Amino acid sequence: MEVFGNIRSLMAFRLTGGTKDYIVVGSDSGLIMILEYHLSNNTFEKIHQETFGKSGCRGIIPGQFLAVDPQGQFSRDGAIEKQKLVYILNRDAAARLTISSPLEVHKANLLVYHVVGVDVGFENPMFACLETDYEEADNDPTREAASNTQQTLTFYELDLGLNHVVCKYSEALEVHGNFLITVPGGSHGPSGVFICSENYITYKNFGNQPDIRCPIPRRRNDLYDSERHNLRLLSHPQDHVLFPGPNGAGGHLQGHPGDR
Repeated sequence: MEVFGNIRSLMAFRLTGGTKDYIVVGSDSGLIMILEYHLSNNTFEKIHQETFGKSGCRGIIPGQFLAVDPQGQFSRDGAIEKQKLVYILNRDAAARLTISSPLEVHKANLLVYHVVGVDVGFENPMFACLETDYEEADNDPTREAASNTQQTLTFYELDLGLNHVVCKYSEALEVHGNFLITVPGGSHGPSGVFICSENYITYKNFGNQPDIRCPIPRRRNDLYDSERHNLRLLSHPQDHVLFPGPNGAGGHLQGHPGDR
């Protein structure tokens, strides 16, 4: 399938009770697209295409940060700054995939680092964001506020009854994170997210709870300077979701040196 543009984000999702995965694509075309794969002729079919902004890789145009609900109830498409759009996913009478008009969750002076859908079973869907509010730092001519600006972990909830997105909980982080991983919830696990940061992985859940943190293993004869704190997790092959198993959840993580 030819793409006239640059794909910035790509995620698979499955509607509740469904047997087929769909692909949602964020690109620099100013569109969000949902594709369906046909095994018989080895092709992708475009199911939906919704316009949300101008073309190009712009800081305030969505397409960079894409997240889907583990139960397939919504897709969230956001920009690096300010703009966030949430689309409710459902079926029509003929069991065909439908997508709603976007719900706006815009907030000025907000810098986003990563976003994931939170597995809460069949409750109102939620997604978690690593973000920083830089309004105070931007208006401070002395630049002292910039050094005190903290990154926050924020949980947003999509109220399906009111068709509205609200901020449910926000917590300032002691350590700067760069990556989020969804922890299985419902009957498969405790829910929540893993925050990947320099040298550590931290588990956090919705609400004020003690942190559970473990260090990232280092090589015995590390080629990197041992005094530098540069071990970050860069990728997570399992669609940013740990898969449940008989003895708990598992998955693969890859760090900066390439270790898994």
